[in-house]
Amino acid sequence: MHISLIVFDVNETLLDLRALDPIFERMLGDKALRRTWFAELLRTTLLTNLLGGYLPFDVLAGHALDTVSAMHGKAPGPEARSAILAGLRTLPAHTDVRPALDRLRSAGFQLACLTNSPPDTAQTQISNAGLAEYFRAILSVHAVQRYKPAIEPYRMAADHFGIAPAAMCMVAAHDWDVAGALHAGCRAAFVVRPGLPRSAVLAVPDIIDNNLVSIANRIVSTDNDR
Repeated sequence: MHISLIVFDVNETLLDLRALDPIFERMLGDKALRRTWFAELLRTTLLTNLLGGYLPFDVLAGHALDTVSAMHGKAPGPEARSAILAGLRTLPAHTDVRPALDRLRSAGFQLACLTNSPPDTAQTQISNAGLAEYFRAILSVHAVQRYKPAIEPYRMAADHFGIAPAAMCMVAAHDWDVAGALHAGCRAAFVVRPGLPRSAVLAVPDIIDNNLVSIANRIVSTDNDR
């Protein structure tokens, strides 16, 4: 089945979380805690899926910050928490994002986002990064209250556009996100961002590359007879 829809993860795939490093350095004294915090946040979403229940991503982000801070003997006040969560809404796009989106849009693909962030945060993130013009929809797992890589978010995205999962390609910088999309019956591409390698035990995506423009070109070339 030919691909008609390209869906992008947002945090770390489109937007560069390294922009938060100065905030962590200023507020908590260690920029390396940004990576530890986000890893704890993702771990919490996976546990939430496994154990049931649901709390919005920004709520879990605050709890993850408290957990990581306590582990390292830090005590972030309300100002630190507010600065970090506000920083999530103003992340810049990676430099390869706009040319990749231009390539896919000019080739006739529909483009969308599928993120763990709540709807208002996701809309703000994409708008502040100057990317809103590219996307037909900015979809959040909040609609199904199940975090990626559960099947429900990917199926929700395909249903939103009235297509079969096999006609959708998920592009993400997280191996578990790519694996979730493949498990849901979608195609998938893994963009290798710095410090985010792919586990060899997970399903192999259709495309692996360290640049979104290269991924876009490969999607176009492998689907040029649509």
